[in-house]
Amino acid sequence: MSFGSEHYVCASSSYRKVFGDGSRLSSRFSGAGGAGSFRSQSLSRCNVASSAACSSASSLGLGLAYRRSPASDGLDLSQAAARTNEYKIIRTNEKEQLQGLNDRFAVFIEKVHQLETQNRALQAELAALRQRHAEPSRVGELFQRELRDLRAQLEEASSGRAQALLERDGLAEEVQRLRARCEEESRGREGAERALKAQQRDVDGATLARLDLEKKVESLLDELAFVRQVHDEEVAELLATLQASSQAAAEVDVSVAKPDLSSALREIRAQYESLAAKNLQSAEEWYKSKFANLNEQAARSTEAIRASREEIHEYRRQLQARTIEIEGLRGANESLERQILELEERHSAEVATYQDNIGQLENDLRNTKSEMARHLREYQDLLNVKMALDIEIAAYRQYITGFAACSDLNVQVSCCHHAFCYFQISHMAMPFANGFKGTLLFQLDDCPTDAIPKSRIPITNLKGVWLNEDKNSD
Repeated sequence: MSFGSEHYVCASSSYRKVFGDGSRLSSRFSGAGGAGSFRSQSLSRCNVASSAACSSASSLGLGLAYRRSPASDGLDLSQAAARTNEYKIIRTNEKEQLQGLNDRFAVFIEKVHQLETQNRALQAELAALRQRHAEPSRVGELFQRELRDLRAQLEEASSGRAQALLERDGLAEEVQRLRARCEEESRGREGAERALKAQQRDVDGATLARLDLEKKVESLLDELAFVRQVHDEEVAELLATLQASSQAAAEVDVSVAKPDLSSALREIRAQYESLAAKNLQSAEEWYKSKFANLNEQAARSTEAIRASREEIHEYRRQLQARTIEIEGLRGANESLERQILELEERHSAEVATYQDNIGQLENDLRNTKSEMARHLREYQDLLNVKMALDIEIAAYRQYITGFAACSDLNVQVSCCHHAFCYFQISHMAMPFANGFKGTLLFQLDDCPTDAIPKSRIPITNLKGVWLNEDKNSD
């Protein structure tokens, strides 16, 4: 980078006219400035020595001139006095300029030290910000891990809820099946009760029939006894009649008719006895058959009644068992329904809690992202500040090496806008130790009202970025 100083150039040209080219002094000045270890005392000594050498050389020249032309002594003395005064004025001006340059150099050195201190502080702050920016990534990782855990718990709760619903559906089907079976058993019980009532009616009818038959048997026995009594009376009457007739006949013809009459009586008696025996036997057989039939019917009725009673007892036992089973299943169903309600309430509460946690985590994530964006903006601002400071430090270093002589820069307006304004420094190529060269593009804090092509801008009002950087091997 090279910046010209018109006043300094003019002064140096007048100095060269009298003392010749000061390449050694300028090279020593630039070399000391490039190394960053320029000393004002050595520069002053060099200037004083140069002045002494110049004055001695001038004195020698005056002596030689005096020896060469003793005739023109008055003219040479007046010229020597004029030149001596001019040399004194020039040396005074040079000393003042060197003193001013030394003062400015000391100010620049102090400012460079301050800027380096600020740069170190900004680098420390930048490292702290980078460390702080590394934390939100871990927060995001923790958030993602917590979100995965919550989603896994939600899926587990959903699967548990689905399994509970399947169990509830299975239990509902089992309850429906048991209800259908209970209704079927109830219908069977009602049929058994109807059959029992019918059997009871049959038993009552059989009992009434048995009582009726017993009454009939008693009446038949009474009738048989009456028939026997009548038969005995008839036989007695017949015997009496026969006896009377036999006595009458005996009185008529006792001797002739007696054998015939006794045989006839025997025959009649035998016939009546056989007839009575037959009637008695037939009556006994009929009575026995009727009694056997009645006993058989009574036994059958008793067996049917016993079977009906056993069946009723079995139905009652089954009904009691089914009732107990239904009560147990009803209690189990109620407990399962209560458990399902509790599970649904707990699931709803957990889902609400998870939703709240997810919302809170999303809010935290948004806050973290906004904070990260804010930190990134701050980081970008700090980078801009650091870049501006680096540019300013580089400019000051160029001032130190002798490429700059003032704090005002000749800049050329590249573009101007209501929000930002860029100025490109004309004829400025800053070499660095790494071999990069480029054009500096500065941004002015306050955009000027008149966008003139060239102006002088204080370097403290400029913020710069490097554009069109390229590798240069020179």
